[in-house]
Amino acid sequence: MLKFIARRVLWTIPVLLLVVLFTFLLMKAIPGGPFTGEKSIPAEILANMNAKYGLDRPWYEQYFRYVVGMFQGDLGVSMTQKGRTVMDIIGNAFPVSMQLGFQAFLLAVVVGVPAGVIAGLKHNTWMDYGAIFYSTVGWAIPVFITGPILIYIFALRLGWFPTSTWKSPEHWVLPSITLGLSLSAYFARLTRGSILETLQQDFVRTAEAKGLPRRLVIRRHILRNSLIPVVTQAGPLLGFVITGSFLTEYIYAIPGLGRHYIYSVSNRDYSVVMGLAVLLSAVIILANLVVDIVYGWLDPRIRIE
Repeated sequence: MLKFIARRVLWTIPVLLLVVLFTFLLMKAIPGGPFTGEKSIPAEILANMNAKYGLDRPWYEQYFRYVVGMFQGDLGVSMTQKGRTVMDIIGNAFPVSMQLGFQAFLLAVVVGVPAGVIAGLKHNTWMDYGAIFYSTVGWAIPVFITGPILIYIFALRLGWFPTSTWKSPEHWVLPSITLGLSLSAYFARLTRGSILETLQQDFVRTAEAKGLPRRLVIRRHILRNSLIPVVTQAGPLLGFVITGSFLTEYIYAIPGLGRHYIYSVSNRDYSVVMGLAVLLSAVIILANLVVDIVYGWLDPRIRIE
């Protein structure tokens, strides 16, 4: 197991290098730059700004300098936010996005997975139909509709929760529900389909034919095998939600990473874009590593040598 983990950690190095390279080349392919806005800048000043940030050098030299700094813990400085480094931006915003993502993800798992399990085990009953209705509606309604509806009902009409910012547990409720609702609907649909597929497997029929108690069959054979596709999707999905959710953060005025993704791309802030890409890649790689380890516990047939 330790060798497997060490090998996966080493593989993160070329993956991060490729992510930075592709992100860098894509940003360079977009017309414009961080200093070409609506106001025209004199050519001399523009040349000085490009020289200050190293943008006048060949692209491969810029890439090499960035990679060296990245492995030294320096992701550069923002080209559009004066006086702020990329590490400063991530350090201030990432904890907020991570907390929001974890809370929404926990809500999605607690609600969605049991709903999918019940729907699968109670196939073609009112509980199954209710779970299908919930998952369909929850997945179909986008965040920019769910958020304002929750704000209108629970903040403006009932006055139970505040409408914006991220200061106290009262401020956390509506954003977590807004982001977690669609995730829980997705988990419910995924879990239900996996349960129905597992029920048709020969090892389930064999276990029931041997006279094993129904609860034992469900716990040892059905659930553990059905949760493998759920875990597969849960790992990368968790990585995405904890690194910023633009719509939810925008609706509730949450100072997370989501807005930095949009603003940094629109402003051609190369260092911030690449820093966020490195962060997202590292989180996704870590999430997939955890998923691979959990596989061995869920299914004894899957062992990491």
